[in-house]
Amino acid sequence: MFPKVISALCFSLWVNSCVVSSAEDLFMTRALKLMSETPLIDGHNDLPWQLRIQFNNELNKVDLNTLTTTHTNIPKIKMGRLGAQFWSAYVPCETQYKDAVRQTLEQIDVVHRMCQKYPETFMFATSSDDIMKAFNSSKTASLIGVEGGHSLDSSLGTLRTMYHLGVRYLTLTHSCNTPWADNWLVDTGSEPSEHNGLSPFGKQLVMEMNRLGMLIDLAHVTVAVMNQVLDMSAAPVIFSHSSAYSVCKHKRNVPDDVLKRVRVKEGIVMINFYNDYVTCSKTAKLSDVADHFDHIKNVGGAGIIGFGGDYDGVTRLPEGLEDVSKVPNLVAELLRRNWTDTEVKGALGDNLLRVLKKTEEVRDAQRSKKPDDVPIPYNEVENTCRTSYGYQISGAARPFSTLPLVLALVLQALITLTA
Repeated sequence: MFPKVISALCFSLWVNSCVVSSAEDLFMTRALKLMSETPLIDGHNDLPWQLRIQFNNELNKVDLNTLTTTHTNIPKIKMGRLGAQFWSAYVPCETQYKDAVRQTLEQIDVVHRMCQKYPETFMFATSSDDIMKAFNSSKTASLIGVEGGHSLDSSLGTLRTMYHLGVRYLTLTHSCNTPWADNWLVDTGSEPSEHNGLSPFGKQLVMEMNRLGMLIDLAHVTVAVMNQVLDMSAAPVIFSHSSAYSVCKHKRNVPDDVLKRVRVKEGIVMINFYNDYVTCSKTAKLSDVADHFDHIKNVGGAGIIGFGGDYDGVTRLPEGLEDVSKVPNLVAELLRRNWTDTEVKGALGDNLLRVLKKTEEVRDAQRSKKPDDVPIPYNEVENTCRTSYGYQISGAARPFSTLPLVLALVLQALITLTA
């Protein structure tokens, strides 16, 4: 009798296991189907920085098909169904006032060369149309985001030059203040505010980004900067790799009141996978990341959500999301949590495509507007590494007139009202 009971129990456990396994397989099958229809667009990946650190950007010494020391390589990209990637052109804050522009240009260059070396895998992209062209050709669209305003050396000319080289977003700060914007560490109390958010030149720069059609990335800035940009930008904003502050109270994350404003602005928060931003601890699981997706959906709606893994820029990743190949697991988890196909496709890529298209529309509406060529006041950037050519200085820095900014703001308001 006893052996029969054991046998029946084992059979029951086996059946239940098969049922669970079958259900999980269905979620994964559905996830992969959705990813075949809509490109997974990731907002932030630091592979270019790893190429700098590990190989000094000598791509001839690297094979991305066999590289094993990074979260990202070509086999992992294919397994992860990565449709489009914003590759980060990042250089550390210690380059500020030194060689930040050169170092950033070299990071932009390495992304271009990566696409040239592996044309069967990557297609360089600068627009919403390019993303879809690459996706329809079974290639990973490769866009560039510059991570940190210090990379500009406070120059609108440098901003424009980087746009012409293909840069499509700028993270206004990294983890240091610039001469025109405060970074997120100010909100922790570990650094003083220098500008109460954005300086007048910082506001000029935001409006020039609107004119160019460059996405404004609010990851790494203070809440004050977030709100100032939301007040003035005609285009939607992005958070390329940030999570929900209410789930993990880290100042790199986005508070609920800002999430609501992002919804009104029709922007996007691309959720970061770094354990410290997911659980505010050194460990995390895939389900913890999904909790951020659920929270942002509940507060701001499914239309403001995207993926911003921060692969190769972080040291700790959740169990189940250890590298780029694992992202379909998260998509399946969202489906398991009763996300609709439309909501999932929005998070995968449709939301970001909408944001990019709207930014392009704002750019196109301002085609007749002249580039802003009023430089930052010299006294705001004066240091031993900077010359003063072009500034009319006679014993003191030239005073800065706010009239051009006021006129530009009025013009922006008129454009917005007539759009």
